[in-house]
Amino acid sequence: MENIKLILVRHGQSLWNLENRFTGWTDIDLSENGIKEAHEAGKILKENNFTFDIAFTSVLVRATRTLDIILDEMNLKDIPVVKSWKLNERHYGALQGLNKGETALKYGDEQVRLWRRSVDVTPPKLDENDERNPKGDIRYQGVDVPLAENLLDTIKRVIDYYENEIKKELLNNKRVLIVAHGNSLRALMKYLDNISDQDIMNLEIETGRPICYELDKDLNPIKHYYL
Repeated sequence: MENIKLILVRHGQSLWNLENRFTGWTDIDLSENGIKEAHEAGKILKENNFTFDIAFTSVLVRATRTLDIILDEMNLKDIPVVKSWKLNERHYGALQGLNKGETALKYGDEQVRLWRRSVDVTPPKLDENDERNPKGDIRYQGVDVPLAENLLDTIKRVIDYYENEIKKELLNNKRVLIVAHGNSLRALMKYLDNISDQDIMNLEIETGRPICYELDKDLNPIKHYYL
């Protein structure tokens, strides 16, 4: 029996990736380079003879647009697409919009590294009344919107979504594509590969490059690699 394959793609470069800003739940579009990366991801998947029955993504435009471009390149615009805030990037709280370099000068490199990479250090929270708080956004209706998250918070929601929504599609022999974000994909990879809290700090995921997970019939990972 052939291994089950699950494809993960981090969205193409966003305008704030380009400007080296903390993005989080801020809804920032792709840069010109990010659009090219998304087209390239679609071409790579098509050249490698992948096709999909269903795709999952976040509710943020940099991920949804990347997915749209990939499906367009693959002539798969008609497959079901499921969007969920549970696949959103980690919420960076009051850091959102700040330049990472300037923030490091202010707070120190080590503090910024902990905010970005550790599993349990939460960045400063947004004020409830901050205009960056998306609680009034219709996409988050009925959601207890966080004011900041650490990676453990992100892991909890991503794994809940994987276990309850994505897994059943894989077990049903559906070919699944997930287009999400650096930290939501780090959360999923940590879970799938049982990566330690220490080692996850060093995991970088490239924008716009498909990762193929090969899974056994019980969805245990056998191996993964960039296409």
